Amino acid sequence: MIKAFAPATVSNVAVGFDIMGFPMEAPGDEVVIKLGKAPGVTISKITKGKGLSYDPIKNTAGVAVLKMMEYLGISNQSIDIEIRKKMPFGTGIGSSAASAVAAVVALNHYLDAKLSKQELLPFAMAGESVASGAWHGDNVIPSMMGGIILIRDNATLDFTKLYVPSGLRYVVILPPIQILTSDSRSILSDQVTLKQMIAQTGNAATLVAALYSSDFNKISRCLQDVIIEPQRSHLIPKFDKMKQKALELGALGFSISGSGPSMFALCSNTFASDNIVEAAKELYGKDRHGRDAAKVYQAPINLEGAEVC
Repeated sequence: MIKAFAPATVSNVAVGFDIMGFPMEAPGDEVVIKLGKAPGVTISKITKGKGLSYDPIKNTAGVAVLKMMEYLGISNQSIDIEIRKKMPFGTGIGSSAASAVAAVVALNHYLDAKLSKQELLPFAMAGESVASGAWHGDNVIPSMMGGIILIRDNATLDFTKLYVPSGLRYVVILPPIQILTSDSRSILSDQVTLKQMIAQTGNAATLVAALYSSDFNKISRCLQDVIIEPQRSHLIPKFDKMKQKALELGALGFSISGSGPSMFALCSNTFASDNIVEAAKELYGKDRHGRDAAKVYQAPINLEGAEVC
């Protein structure tokens, strides 16, 4: 029996729609691979995954495993999958990607296939695309590889792992609603003005340069999404108030994680991140059970990605 963990992810990173992302330290998903009772792939258990399919061809982890076994020429081998959801889906932090990534990492070790993480990416991508309906690696690649990922081409999974300056950390805020990726993508316009294109590409390119020079002031100036955030922010309760508060408290930038409703701030120190965490808890208040209504996470960016545990 082999268990693997794959972390949640922040995708887009404001200025890199479908081409940029980074993994969190937590939460994430765990997948256990073990010997099955019949030829082929079976999903025997899903913990905290209400509504997820037990049919391997309709499940992100199942599809990822099937594709990998097909590649290895062992489709009839008996494999049992147990999925332990440690994060909700429909939250914009890569839940479907994490399950697919953890599944192939666990299977790789279970079979002693000795495939590299990069070689595992196409199988995880095939699984994640079942949920997202699209082939974009800004969740899968960061979850697998760790660090801040920049994707040149999604079709060929041509990516670069960028330098992460010392001290850079995130705060992720998950308000108590769900937004499906398909719904969030459906409201986006396919028209971008020349002015928007110039501003967005300037910010994205300069962000890369600012990371390598550890220039936090320049990073702050770059984290301005002029295309996607204005179209999606109205879907997230209190987004504008939370963004204003985070920036006042020292965030380098603040935007939507993936398709939302999760939001993220990048910070250069724990003083700012601690204060943003407290501000988020205060803004979103308590639920009917007296618990914080919003889940809030903060940590340095995860540099390692998925791992056997």
